[in-house]
Amino acid sequence: MSEIPLRTLGRNKHSKAGYSRINDPDEANGHADTTHRQDTNTSVNGKMQSNTWASRTASSRNGGSKSKGKGRYVDEPEEEETLLGEDERERRSEEADVRSTRSQSSQRTSILRKSSSKDKSRTVPLRPPEKLQNRYPSNIVRNQKYNAFTFLPIVFYEQFKFFFNLYFLLVALSQFIPALKIGFIATYVAPLAFVLCVTMGKEAYDDYQRYLRDREANSARYLTLDATEPIDNGPHTRSVPSSTLRVGDLVVLEKNQRVPSDLVLLRTSDSSGTCFIRTDQLDGETDWKLRVAVPACQKLGSDKDLLTVDAEIYADAPIKDIHTFIGTFTINSPPISADSGDVPMMPVPTVEPLTAENMLWANTVLAAGSAVGLVVYTGPETRAVMNTSHPQTKVGLLDLEINRLAKILCAVTFALSLALVALNGFRGLWYIYVFRFLILFSSIIPISLRVNLDMGKTVYAHQIEHDSEIPNTIVRTSTLPEELGRIEYLLSDKTGTLTQNEMEMKKLHMGTMSYGADSMDEVAHQLSVALGASPDQAHKRQGSMMTGVQLATRGCRDMSSRVKDVVLSLALCHNVTPVTNDDGTVTYQASSPDEVAIVQWTESVGLTLVFRDRTRIELRTPTGARINFEVLDIFPFTSESKRMGIVVRDAQSGEITFLQKGADVVMAKIVQRNDWLEEECGNMAREGLRTLVMARKRLSEQSYADFKERHHEASIKLEGRNEAMATVVAETLEHDLELLGLTGVEDKLQDEVKSTLELLRNAGIKIWMLTGDKIETATCIAISTKLVARNQYIHQVAKLKTSNEIRDQLEFLQSKLDCCLIIDGESLQLCLTLFKNEFIEIATKLSAVVACRCSPTQKADVARLIRQFTKKRVCCIGDGGNDVSMIQAADVGVGIVGKEGKQASLAADFSVTQFSHLTKLLMWHGRNSYRRSAKLAQFVIHRGLIISIMQAVFSAIFYYAPIALYQGWLMVGYATVYTMAPVFSLVLDRDVNEDLALLYPELYKDLTKGRVLSYKTFFMWLMISLYQGGAIMIMSLVLFENEFLNIVAISFTALILNELIMVALKITTWHLYMIISEIVTLLLYAVSIVFLPEYFDLSFVVSVRFVWKVAVIVAISALPLYIIKFVKSRVAPAASSKLL
Repeated sequence: MSEIPLRTLGRNKHSKAGYSRINDPDEANGHADTTHRQDTNTSVNGKMQSNTWASRTASSRNGGSKSKGKGRYVDEPEEEETLLGEDERERRSEEADVRSTRSQSSQRTSILRKSSSKDKSRTVPLRPPEKLQNRYPSNIVRNQKYNAFTFLPIVFYEQFKFFFNLYFLLVALSQFIPALKIGFIATYVAPLAFVLCVTMGKEAYDDYQRYLRDREANSARYLTLDATEPIDNGPHTRSVPSSTLRVGDLVVLEKNQRVPSDLVLLRTSDSSGTCFIRTDQLDGETDWKLRVAVPACQKLGSDKDLLTVDAEIYADAPIKDIHTFIGTFTINSPPISADSGDVPMMPVPTVEPLTAENMLWANTVLAAGSAVGLVVYTGPETRAVMNTSHPQTKVGLLDLEINRLAKILCAVTFALSLALVALNGFRGLWYIYVFRFLILFSSIIPISLRVNLDMGKTVYAHQIEHDSEIPNTIVRTSTLPEELGRIEYLLSDKTGTLTQNEMEMKKLHMGTMSYGADSMDEVAHQLSVALGASPDQAHKRQGSMMTGVQLATRGCRDMSSRVKDVVLSLALCHNVTPVTNDDGTVTYQASSPDEVAIVQWTESVGLTLVFRDRTRIELRTPTGARINFEVLDIFPFTSESKRMGIVVRDAQSGEITFLQKGADVVMAKIVQRNDWLEEECGNMAREGLRTLVMARKRLSEQSYADFKERHHEASIKLEGRNEAMATVVAETLEHDLELLGLTGVEDKLQDEVKSTLELLRNAGIKIWMLTGDKIETATCIAISTKLVARNQYIHQVAKLKTSNEIRDQLEFLQSKLDCCLIIDGESLQLCLTLFKNEFIEIATKLSAVVACRCSPTQKADVARLIRQFTKKRVCCIGDGGNDVSMIQAADVGVGIVGKEGKQASLAADFSVTQFSHLTKLLMWHGRNSYRRSAKLAQFVIHRGLIISIMQAVFSAIFYYAPIALYQGWLMVGYATVYTMAPVFSLVLDRDVNEDLALLYPELYKDLTKGRVLSYKTFFMWLMISLYQGGAIMIMSLVLFENEFLNIVAISFTALILNELIMVALKITTWHLYMIISEIVTLLLYAVSIVFLPEYFDLSFVVSVRFVWKVAVIVAISALPLYIIKFVKSRVAPAASSKLL
């Protein structure tokens, strides 16, 4: 339980808000749990009164504003227990008494804080006035990026913030000025309009889908308790849509209903006041979580009594942390309709602390029964919304690189225009000439580049979605396929992504005996013998194996009793609750799937858990007999203690036993000396099994009574209470325990996870695992998935508190960069707060990093930091609602459709069905997409450059006149029918086949260096364009001196043939589409000559001298490049060509 300042608030008619403090001097004696025995009440209250002065002194010493000391109010994880014994409940109520006295000194400051306009903490009565409800945001879910007014401005901004598109827009607009008009306006406007319309259509469709999903969530109906109806008549509920819920509403939830906002759980249909929720869309964990109703409300006769209780809830300001909640529940007077039979008389005001275990967060699902909750946070203030980041439009690195190249090309265009005007001596209206030249050379940055690249992306998306080896893969963001070819960091979730989250107990080791998965029937037989089954029954369970019956020796009986001890201990020492479903089947629910796996195993060997509440456990033996145990104390598992304990009393014999199970590192010091534990733990860990050590200690009535007294004294201390209680447990119980056995549980991995991670690592991708799970679990999975190499050192960093500790850890990591770092969320947060740059610099050099206990926001922050610091491409993959922020923060987000629903898949750029599909997605599709787009982009730029160079040579020779060399249909045809199909055939190019790409992931490593499209390759293409454009134009003028009027036909024909040859030259592997497109394009050009008499003289074109002279021009422009390619393939062949 967290240290919670309790506010006791009562009605005051003079108060403006209607509520103010009641300074009740006896408030400290108000008891939280009214069902306690009277004698306990008396003794506790006596102690409390004697401690009042001490508590006030302590609180005044700690005093001051709560906001300053906010660090005090953090949930102590060791007290986040789920199932509590009767004594534990008593202890909690006593703690509440202590805290209420302790908080009095800070109440004045808290009232002041409440009046502050910025403070979002709240006090909500069970029947709040309208004015109070209107103060808080509405409960509307809104994930849309646009509305009717912002759609066009934002889309246009997103498009025209790129220099590339802005340049085309300016060129298109210039054509409406008569002095600058060159050729058809349509040739400039149509391509830009086409690109914009496609983009706007896609954005509008995506946003409309978001709107439909939001509308569905907002219109979901919920029942609320209605205080306006007469109390005597029922029903007292009305159905309202989720979007109209307000703070203070009492919501009735049924089984499998989504929780619409953050609620305090007041009542449940279960008499114990507990219910289970599914939190997979919030924290990614698939196991059900236990939630506890406010005890005072659970004791009311019915739900309608909630409408008559004079009570209020204080809730702290909304924060992101889903594991923390600070609040109090105060009853000022009992229900009006209550009589002494319904509700026991209670001291009022009664204050009860509220923690995260009393909360139902929005987007979780009620797993069983029904419940009533009070809305405390709505809409943007809910934990779910606060942990979700809004999606941003993602732009691929290739698009950004081409944008940079476009700026260089623009500078080249301007320099060329200015140079031609300068050479002409700035005569006449020279500034108009500069603009005309700029428009003439505008084909240097061809708008068809955008069209070609977008069409290419569509082809890549189609290939990905129709790949039979990765079925049901969906491309949700079609602008990013090239990014898949440049990933250098992979951030993965654990649960459901790397693992199936299905646990199975594989091994039981008892020192002299070890049982594997194939010999569990022997355990079942030994248990039957020990629990008094007849030999016939034992034999039936045993099957055909006679060993147990035949060897009924004394040694065998000893072994049977040892087996019984360990199985019984495992069946009792846990926090599992059996839940009966609608169809009569029973499922086990617990906060950890490990626990469920062990209880399922005890059931499989014959000892079944049939009932469990906070005070009693009932088991069924192989013979069908029931054995009962009273739960006296529970010491829950925490990440600090790494163990859980339980004190039980056998209802039959009255024997008291302390049972404890935990991690070997802590249990080794607690159990009696032995010679096998350490070795066997090591063996199991190497197999990737999660180990738990089981031990016990028998207690006499006297020793237990002594322990209970000391433990109670420690529990009511004001300072250092948790440490004092832990010390009592350690000194009294946790020493010289009898070691019973060692269990090994396997978390089943997803298919082919090991080979996938190995392949990705060989491809040069650094892998980080970000999980909300415990350090021990994450370490096991890191080993079993081979994320950590066989003999690699694992460095664990946990519970760092000071900057000096962090500095020491960072210095150590700096000197050992070959290790795997495993760090917990708390330490990670501290590192990012104090030494952000240093931590990221060192961590990004490590081969593997595992971050545990990460919140959804932390995952997203890590992804952003790696992107900002390294400037490398980051891919995030996950399968739960808690991974959405991380997926959206990455350059490429991949969502897995799994048991946890489709939330991650819907938010991702790519959706796959299992982790192993990542190899094909990156190594094959990603690599091809990037290589092809890079080649296509540079070729389209070359196509524009070459014609601009020819235009520049033509203008230079003809007195620097800004007159177009090719006009009208020739320019339209050049960018479309004459070259588009062959150039587009580059999107189907491949340098190696699929098998080689997956066999040699090192090929992928080469791509991440970005050498396929760089300033070096760009300037090589610039030189090629300069040479070819100059050669074609100059040779045309030299060879056709006398036929000057036909210069257009000659140079244009040579240009088209040159481009077709260049496609064949630059493509790595000729394929059918390329050959057909080349032939068809050539035929189209030949036929079009007949229909364009204004540009071509047909009698001249069919003459022999035209043919041979054009052939010479083409040979001079293209042959040198063929020779260079041949020499290069022999001297410095590409890595892929060496494999062929």
